[in-house]
Amino acid sequence: MTERYRAGVDMAEWADRNGFVTIVLSEHHGSDDGYLPSALTMAAAMAARTSTIRLSVSAIAAPLHDPIRLAEEAAVVDLISGGRLDLVLANGYVADEFAMFGVSMGERSRRVTEAIAILRTVRDGEAFEHEGRTVRVTPAPESGGPKLSLGGSTAAAARRAARIADGFMPSMPEVWEPFRTARVEAGHRDPGPYFGVSVGNFHLADDVERGWDEVGEYFLHETNAYGRWMADAGLDGMYLLADDVDDVRRQGMYRVLTPEMMIAEIEAAGPFGFVLLHPMLGGIPPESGWRSLRLFEDNVLHYIE
Repeated sequence: MTERYRAGVDMAEWADRNGFVTIVLSEHHGSDDGYLPSALTMAAAMAARTSTIRLSVSAIAAPLHDPIRLAEEAAVVDLISGGRLDLVLANGYVADEFAMFGVSMGERSRRVTEAIAILRTVRDGEAFEHEGRTVRVTPAPESGGPKLSLGGSTAAAARRAARIADGFMPSMPEVWEPFRTARVEAGHRDPGPYFGVSVGNFHLADDVERGWDEVGEYFLHETNAYGRWMADAGLDGMYLLADDVDDVRRQGMYRVLTPEMMIAEIEAAGPFGFVLLHPMLGGIPPESGWRSLRLFEDNVLHYIE
């Protein structure tokens, strides 16, 4: 795990040097595979090694965090980064995580609303009243604090984000338009159409078959880990349970691409497309992740530039 965490910070520095726009971090708790449990801590480490790339915690299950402590940690990361932090707050959906922290899942919506209200309140560094006591979060973020978005998969979540947040991160593209409409109706600037189409979950390799031999088991692990979480929560999602690596290949969500295949997909995506790299997806070893990144740097990056 030490090797993986250090590789993650090194990869963040690589992405910053090569002109990437955003690093996206997520967190889960108590996971058998060691899934990152403290995204803000990791964001701080990456902020210290980068200079221009933004750092997006997307998403953080706000009900599992004390909102005052969350505001303090976010302010410190925002200061370390020089105002490059973005936060996406979500309700959370994994029952075992709520049990771990002794939080009722029935409290999710209220606790998210409370957290985002506090995060907005602390932007000026002034004291405020919270649960009958006076609270002041210091130091105040010089940039005005991180951009605060809500995550969600329903039209109701989209409209709530339009009312109380700076932005919205939809789980599915079709719920973007309710956010956009509600935002305009509230008198805010039109956020525009949905932000684009990603090339998807992929690993870059010189040879597709050898690439699948190298990373297929990690694709299988990720789709089953997320698939079980979502199935247990009664949620529909893009992560489908799979019996084996061949099943993952047939489903089509995870792919191994050569640089030439990737360039063709970038062309097909057009001007609103984007590339999201997952160098250590599902537990891919750092050395394999670096091979994928080097292929991108040597064979694809010049095309994008």
